[in-house]
Amino acid sequence: MAPAQTPWWTWTSPALAWAILLVAAFLSSGGPVIALAGIVLIAAVFSAVHHAEVIAHRVGEPFGTLVLALAVTVIETALIVSVMLSAPAEKSGLARDTVFVAVMIVCNGIVGLCLLLGGARHGEQGFQIQGASAALAVLVALVSLALILPNYVAPELGALYSPAQLVFAGLVSLVLYGSFVFIQTGRHRDYFLPVERGNEEAHAPPPTNRTAALSSGLLLVSLVAIVGLAKILTPSVEFGVAQLNVPKAVVGVIIAMLVLLPEALAAVRSALGNRLQTSLNLALGSALATIGLTIPAVAAVSVVAGQPLALGLDAKDQAMLAVTLLLSAITLATGRTTVLQGVVHLVIFAAFLVFAVAP
Repeated sequence: MAPAQTPWWTWTSPALAWAILLVAAFLSSGGPVIALAGIVLIAAVFSAVHHAEVIAHRVGEPFGTLVLALAVTVIETALIVSVMLSAPAEKSGLARDTVFVAVMIVCNGIVGLCLLLGGARHGEQGFQIQGASAALAVLVALVSLALILPNYVAPELGALYSPAQLVFAGLVSLVLYGSFVFIQTGRHRDYFLPVERGNEEAHAPPPTNRTAALSSGLLLVSLVAIVGLAKILTPSVEFGVAQLNVPKAVVGVIIAMLVLLPEALAAVRSALGNRLQTSLNLALGSALATIGLTIPAVAAVSVVAGQPLALGLDAKDQAMLAVTLLLSAITLATGRTTVLQGVVHLVIFAAFLVFAVAP
């Protein structure tokens, strides 16, 4: 039985989610199961956010945000690899689309919402320029290697790297992400510590080791359940997209939003608590982990299994990515933000969604 410090709903939600996964695995996933899966998925998201915040309070920043970002990314990467292995020909661009959508959701959607809501409540919010600049520099290098250069370094292959180039890109991605984590958690950890802290946690005692360990296990259970429920909901989402006669790429956007919900909610709550640094740590760290871990994993699968892996973006998506990176550099240049930057990021995110639905 869960200890008193752990609210009952934070362990019953993932338990219900796993029950639905078992029902869907051994029985038909009809209308009632799909509807219940959607409801329980939202409950599991809130449960995951709670457990992530317990861990963050116990281990401190930036380790807490790193735990959630890494957990979501590892599970998401495993899901991508499993889908690639099941349908290699049809899913050659799955990793590219997933990474691109995740970057757009994080850098424009999540960051924009945090800046807007945090600015609306607190006026002007501050963060560490050194940490944000370091994260953005690594992000620019990663997206350039993973999503832009494939279109130009081997023109005869189109959007694909050659095997040797793919191995190099995967290794360099790991080096870049590993270097960032080393800086974030080691030598320059102070670059990522909050400038301002919300009053609601200033005097709260940290949870016990037992509570933190329990939350760690329940966080993993919740995140796996969230990804599993998202996979169950995918056919219904695909059917709805087909009925609306919009591009199939919209399915990837919707599923990515579902998977990123725990990080989005945790980031927004931190911004509302006047902890914008924590929000940026979570958002930018999530984008970096998505690329830095996904690309090496899918590159290894592609090389070993001899499966095609299309990474290069088309011209429209390259333009959207360039605008996003330029806007992020401007937003993070001063160390202070207001609602204006949030509105601008959300407008770019809205443009991304509109062009995805009506290309």
